[in-house]
Order: sequence, then structure tokens, then C-alpha cells
Amino acid sequence: LMVHGATSGIGTIAIQMGKAAGAKVIATARGAATAAVAKGLGADVAIDATAEDFAEVAKREGGCDVVLEMVGGDYFAKDLDALKTGGRIVFIASQGGAEVALQIFRIMQKRAVVTGSTLRPRDADEKARLAAEVERVVWPWVESGAVRVQLDRTFPLAEAARAHAHLETDTHVGKVVLVTV
Repeated sequence: LMVHGATSGIGTIAIQMGKAAGAKVIATARGAATAAVAKGLGADVAIDATAEDFAEVAKREGGCDVVLEMVGGDYFAKDLDALKTGGRIVFIASQGGAEVALQIFRIMQKRAVVTGSTLRPRDADEKARLAAEVERVVWPWVESGAVRVQLDRTFPLAEAARAHAHLETDTHVGKVVLVTV
């Protein structure tokens, strides 16, 4: 499992869930310090994507069955390079750009599956089914301590702009939460 955005709220949970499920986890982050945090969260390999070619590192590690993709843009071609034959790339965000250069022959050659997912537009029944599955599979990991939510900071709701500014510094690890007093 390759997790991009390793110190984001989703990234921190994905690393831990991957490990709890028995996967080898390769995490990418921007900067040596955030890569070290990803390693501390359980990533087997943590790559500073500003200093190393993550696709080359992933290939040296045997390649990826799954890439959890939240960057997009120019990461896509490298995702394909890092992917094992029959692997899949799952888009959940596009922080680095919503458009990618699609190399059809490379996708065919790898027999790759490229898909995307978001929760918001799903109907209530499907959300309930997914919640039940999370409770069944993930909650035991939470109860055992194998998966823990990383809470970076909380901000009063009235300071939402300050919370966004903090997110834009790209120094947070885990979730930034707005609270009502």
C-alpha cells in the first residue's frame, strides 16, 4: 500500500489501517520531518517526495498493489510506474491537480484499475452499510490501540479562517478540528 499525503488526517489513519491489515506500507510526504512522522506512525518506508522519486523507491521495494492517491496531477505517471501488474490506484482527492496525463497503453500493460471514491454524494443506505463495515473491521483495531486518530489541533469555530491558514502551512499531522464552545 502506498499512501500519499502521509501526515494528513486520512494519511495517518491509512498508514495505521494498512499495518493493522498486514500490508507493507510505503508513505510519501513533503519534507524529511513529515516523512519521519510517517515512519513513526508505522510506515515501513517513508519517502520525502521533494527529495526522492517515490516511484523508484517503491519499485525497489517490490512495487505497490494499491496506491491511495490524494495528490493527482503529475503524481499519476509515477503512480503507474510504482504499481504492480494488476494493481489499482484509488483517487480520494486531487490536491496537486485534478487533471492527469492518461497513458492508456501503460494502464493496459499493467492491467491497472484506476478508480475514485468520495462519501458525500452516496445515499443514506450506502453510508449506513459502510459505517457498519467500518465498525466491524476497523473498530477492533481502534479498541486495541492499533489505530489511533491523530489530532493536530482544535480551533474555535469562529476561528475557521485561522484553522485554514494552519492547514495551508502544511505542518499539521492528522486532523485539524473546528469546535463549538
